[in-house]
Amino acid sequence: MKRVFVYLLRGIVCLIMGIMALWAVTAVYYSNLPGYGLRIACIVLFLAVAAGVFWKVRPFYKLVLYFAAVWVVILVGWLCIPPSNNRNWQPDVAVLPSAQIEGNKVTVRNIRNCDYRSETDYTVSYYDKTFNLSKLQGADLFIIYWDSPLIAHTIMSFCFEDNQYLCISIETRKEAGEGYSAIKGFFKQYELIYIVGDERDLVRLRTNIRGESVYLYRLTAKPELVRQVLLDYLKSVNSLNHRPEWYNAMTQNCTTSIRGHTAPYAHGKMSWKMLINGYLDTLLYERKAIDTTLPFEQIKTASFINDRALQAGDSLDFSKWIREGLPQRY
Repeated sequence: MKRVFVYLLRGIVCLIMGIMALWAVTAVYYSNLPGYGLRIACIVLFLAVAAGVFWKVRPFYKLVLYFAAVWVVILVGWLCIPPSNNRNWQPDVAVLPSAQIEGNKVTVRNIRNCDYRSETDYTVSYYDKTFNLSKLQGADLFIIYWDSPLIAHTIMSFCFEDNQYLCISIETRKEAGEGYSAIKGFFKQYELIYIVGDERDLVRLRTNIRGESVYLYRLTAKPELVRQVLLDYLKSVNSLNHRPEWYNAMTQNCTTSIRGHTAPYAHGKMSWKMLINGYLDTLLYERKAIDTTLPFEQIKTASFINDRALQAGDSLDFSKWIREGLPQRY
C-alpha cells in the first residue's frame, strides 16, 4: 500500500513538472528574445537539460530539485522582462490619457473619439474635458460578447448630470500590425492601457462597426462609492504614463482590473464569474448591483442596446439614445 502511495505521489509531482515545463517552453517561445532561431535554441536547450535531469539524476527528490532549479532560471528571466511605453503603437492606442484633479474638478486629457469608416479604417482624434465630481450620478457597465458566451469584454462608464459620460475601457496596447491572441495574453506580449473615450467611439465601435453583442447595465452603487472608484481609475490612468504595466489575460484584464478598483469600496467577494466573465451580469443580479425588480432574463433582454445604437449612428446624442428604455438604476 505504501509503495502504491509513493508511485501515486511521484506521478502527481511528474504531472506538475510537465505543466511547469510546458509553461517554460511557451514563455520562451513568446519572449522578447531577438530572432525566432534564438528562441527555438533556448527551448531545445531547456528541454535537453530537463531530459538529462530526468534521465540521470537520482534519487527522485534530487531530480525534483534539479528540475526546479532549471525552471527557476526561465522564470526569473521571464519576470525580468520590462514593459514599455516606447513602441511602435497602433494609432488608436498611441496616446495615453491623463487626469488632473483639483477638488471637485477633474480635467481629463486625451479622451479618444475615433471616426470609424470600418474597424481598421478610422481617423483618431482626442479632446480634453473637465468634469464636476459633485455632479456624478452613478456608473454603468457595458458587457460585450464577440464569440463565446463564456468570455466578454467589459467597459465602465461614469455618469454625470446633463447626459455627460466618461467611458473607460481597459485593454491591450497593441503595436502596429499586431493582433490579439488569448495565449499571448498570458505571456507579457501586450502592455496595459486604460482608454478613456467617448461612448460614440468605445461603444459604437462594438455595436455598429464590429457587430458585437452589447449589453448596458445601470449599476445601483451610490454616487459616493462611484466617486471613490472613479478616482481610483484615474490614479491608474496617470500611473501608466510613468510606470507601464503588462496586460495579463488572467490577472490583469478588463474585468479583474475593475474588480481591483471596486474591491476596496464595494467589499464584494471574489467569484469565478469574474474570471469566466460572460456570466458577470448574473453575478451583478445576484448581488443586487443592477435592477432586480424583474426576472434576470427580462432585465438582460431589456439591456441589449445594439438596435438603439444602430439607430443612433454617430449622433451627438448617442449616449442618450442607447439608454432609452433601459432598466433603471434605482
